Amino acid sequence: MNIEHPTPSTNQPQQQQKFSLPVDSENKSTIFKIHSIAKPHMLAFHLSWFSFFACFVSSFAAAPLVPIIRDNLNLTATDIGNAGVASVSGAVFARIAMGTACDLVGPRLASAALILLTSPAVYFTSIINSPTGFLLVRFFTGFSLATFVSTQFWMSSMFSTTVVGRANGFSGGWGNLGGGATQLIMPLVFSLIQDFGSTKFTAWRIAFFIPAFLQSLTAFSILIFGQDLPDGNFHGLKKSGEKEKDEISKVIYHGVLNYRGWILALTYGYCFGVELTIDNIIAEYFYDKFNLKLHTAGIIAASFGLANVFSRPGGGLLSDLMAKRFGMRGRLWCLWICQTLAGVFCVILGLVGSLSVSVVVMLIFSVFVQAACGMTFGIVPFVSRRSLGVISGMTGGGGNVGAVLTQLIFFKGSRFSKERGITLMGAMIIICTLPLFLIYFPQWGGMFFGPSSTKVTEEDYYLAEWNSKEKEKGSHHGSLKFADNSRSERGRKLNISTRPSEDVTPPQNV
Repeated sequence: MNIEHPTPSTNQPQQQQKFSLPVDSENKSTIFKIHSIAKPHMLAFHLSWFSFFACFVSSFAAAPLVPIIRDNLNLTATDIGNAGVASVSGAVFARIAMGTACDLVGPRLASAALILLTSPAVYFTSIINSPTGFLLVRFFTGFSLATFVSTQFWMSSMFSTTVVGRANGFSGGWGNLGGGATQLIMPLVFSLIQDFGSTKFTAWRIAFFIPAFLQSLTAFSILIFGQDLPDGNFHGLKKSGEKEKDEISKVIYHGVLNYRGWILALTYGYCFGVELTIDNIIAEYFYDKFNLKLHTAGIIAASFGLANVFSRPGGGLLSDLMAKRFGMRGRLWCLWICQTLAGVFCVILGLVGSLSVSVVVMLIFSVFVQAACGMTFGIVPFVSRRSLGVISGMTGGGGNVGAVLTQLIFFKGSRFSKERGITLMGAMIIICTLPLFLIYFPQWGGMFFGPSSTKVTEEDYYLAEWNSKEKEKGSHHGSLKFADNSRSERGRKLNISTRPSEDVTPPQNV
C-alpha cells in the first residue's frame, strides 16, 4: 500500500510524495520490513549492507589463507602482525573522512567512490611477492571498511527514531557478516582452484579475483539503484533548494566539540575494534593451538563472524525496545551491560584450554560483543542532527583505532602468547566501557541521573547547533523535525506525561 505524505520545503510549496512504507515528518520510514525492497528505504538498506559485506570479505580475505600465504612469501610472525594492523589502521582516517563526505555529498556517492578506489588493491593482492607488498595491499584494502560509516549514515537518514536502532543493527551486522563469510569463502575458493590443477601458491592468488569482482559490482549497484534521502539525492535536492548547503567547517565543528561522540568512539573501539582483531587472529589461533586443518580452523573462525546474522541486529532491536520503555537511559544501560559481559567472556576465552570449551565461549563472546556494536549505533543518531556524519565517522574510526591499538599491544610479534593477549583484551573491554557513565543528554538524562531540572527540550538541544542567521534562512528545519520525532527517547512514562499537544512544524516559506 502506498501512503502519501507531505514533504515540507523552505523554498517551494508543499509537494505530495508517495512511499510504499509509512513515514514520519522527515519522510523517514517508521517501520522496518526486512524482506521488502521498497524504494527508497528498504532498497537503500539492502544496497548498504551488501556493499559493506563485500568490503568486509575483501578486507579479511587474506586472514584464512595466512598459513598458505606465509609459506609462499616467507612471512614472519611480525610481518603477519604488521599486516593485520595495517588492514584496520587505514580505515581510521578513512572513516572520519567518510563521515564528513556523507554530510556534504551524501552516502551514495561517498560509498561508491570509496569502493571503486579500493577495489584495485584487492586485485593487486594476486601479484604481490614480498612481505612489504602483503602489508601494502592489506592497508589499502582496509580503507574500504569506511563504508560502514556511510551504511550507518544512510540508515539514519532513511529510518525514523523508533526503528533506527534495528536498521543500523541489521545493516552493520549483516555487513560484518562478511568477516565470517570470508573465513568460509576463501578456503573453499582456494580448494576449488586447486582441484582444477593449480598449485597452492598459484591458487591463493587467483582466489582474490572473487572478492575483488564482488566489491566492484556493489559500487555500480549503489550508483545505479541507490538514493541518498527519502526525497532524492543530495545533489538534486541542493540544486532545487529543498536541502540547504551546509558549511563543512561548521559541520565538523559541532561534531568534534560534542563529547558524547568521543566517548562512543572509545567504547566502540572495544567492541567493533575487538571484533576486527578477532577476525584477523582467530583462524590462525585455532590452527596453531589445536593443530587443526586449515578448512576446520576456517569454519570455527567463521562462526564468530557469522553470529552477526542475529547478534548485532539483535543489539539494535534491543536498544530500540529499551528506548521505548526507558528512553535514552535504557539504551545506555543496555550497552554498558552487554559490552561488559563481552569483556568477561573474552577474558574466559583466553583462559580455557580445550577445543570444545573454547568454541562455546567464543560463540557466547561473539554474541555479546557484536550486540554491543549494534547498541552503540542505536545511540549515535541522537548525538547530533547537523553533524550526524561526523559523529558516525568519529565512532566508526574509534572502532578501527581500538583494533590497531589492541593488535599492536597484544598480538604484534611474540611479546604475549595469543591466549594471554585475548585475556588482556577482555580486561581492556571492561575498563574502556566505563566512560558510558559520563554520557548525559540534558533533555533525557544519563545512566544515573534524569533530565535536566531546567526542562531542556529536544528543540533546545538540536537547535543549539544553528545560529540566528542560519535559523533566519531556514537551515534548521531538518533539526526541528528530528527534534520532534526524537521525543520517543524520553521513554514511555515521560513521553506520555510531557509530550506537547501540538506538533512542531516549521513554516513552509521563509
